[in-house]
Amino acid sequence: MDKNAECYCSYINILKRELVPAMGCTEPIAVAYCAAKAREVLGEMPKTVEVLASGNIIKNVKSVIIPNSGGMRGISAAAALGILFGKAGKEFEVISDVSDDEKASLKDRMSEMEITVKPFTDGHVLDLKIIVKSDDHEASVRICKEHTNIVEIIKDGEWLLQKDHEETEEECPEADYTLLNIADIFDFANTVDIEDIYETIDRQIKYNSAIAEEGLKNDYGARIGKILLLRGDDVRIKAKAYASAGSDARMSGCDMPVIINSGSGNQGMTASLPVIVYAEHYKKTEEELFRALVLSNLVTLHLKQGIGRLSAYCGAVSAGAGAGGGIAYLMTKDLRTINHTLVNALAISSGIVCDGAKASCAAKISMAVEAGIMGYDMFCEGCQFYGGDGLVSKGVEQTIKNISAVGNEGMKQTDMKIIEIMTAMGC
Repeated sequence: MDKNAECYCSYINILKRELVPAMGCTEPIAVAYCAAKAREVLGEMPKTVEVLASGNIIKNVKSVIIPNSGGMRGISAAAALGILFGKAGKEFEVISDVSDDEKASLKDRMSEMEITVKPFTDGHVLDLKIIVKSDDHEASVRICKEHTNIVEIIKDGEWLLQKDHEETEEECPEADYTLLNIADIFDFANTVDIEDIYETIDRQIKYNSAIAEEGLKNDYGARIGKILLLRGDDVRIKAKAYASAGSDARMSGCDMPVIINSGSGNQGMTASLPVIVYAEHYKKTEEELFRALVLSNLVTLHLKQGIGRLSAYCGAVSAGAGAGGGIAYLMTKDLRTINHTLVNALAISSGIVCDGAKASCAAKISMAVEAGIMGYDMFCEGCQFYGGDGLVSKGVEQTIKNISAVGNEGMKQTDMKIIEIMTAMGC
């Protein structure tokens, strides 16, 4: 692919835009970031805090442990942590600089504010508004569509920022997501100048490998990564174990940063760690690994584009398929093999639902990576799913469209029911 081609420039910018560090699950981090920004705009410590959150925000904050919170969960804790100790300028790493003394004081300091949480019924799947009030002033900040996408800032009735809520990624001229397709992603992975993506991909390898090692070393969550390695250490098991172990740690409040994909740390780890494990096992060169990770990440982003950031459709499915595609690239450099790997993987695992961020995400990641690897192994043995087999159509792009339609439009009622059940248990 020519470096001056529209796809080339967009793909570089998409990777730089998406593969960024985040500490902790990105939904509570979005709450903390929005709260920290609201407090910054207010200019003083608030006495009351009102959090309006969409169902999918509530779903993904309910059960996951927030880093640097002393083991706390929930929207109120995330908002308080952002207000008291957050640094809004750090965005996804907004609560990375909380001291031990500050962490220990969080529960007591929370009592200084009256925090209420209400459902946000505006209609956006990812939607969050935080209103803070002191004796003399009031400020509000709203985020929607993406975790750090601030669309409204108001202080004392004066609009300081107002953006179009309907603006989407596809309208970003420097990073045109509509150009994503498997054939061009493959071409880009083959031809990209490694210097153009080196820093982005190298950081992903280092950060995500480090938290996976941490998850395997210590007892986080349900210990899915460690349990997998009890069954053996062949490359297939190890690929699943490393991706799962990273999630074990992250869902349990580990304060190590990860490199995210599609706004999700779990998806960032799922798309990268299995490919890293396969590259190490088969002694692939650094360049081969980088090119395979370029493909895996962009495929994951392409699969997620039609589904959306948050859905009733588990994001690990897309990332697991992306990892399968990355492994197929690493082992064969063959587009046909990659296409069939993706179709096979999606046919296997596309029924997994998202019921929020929590310890069981690590197990779902294991299943999604297994589907990606199985999709590759199937085609290597001359086996595949054919058009007409369920959601599978002839051609990888049409199959992706089918899965996207189910994950976005088709599962809206499912999402509502999941949120209804979870909120009935308390948020």
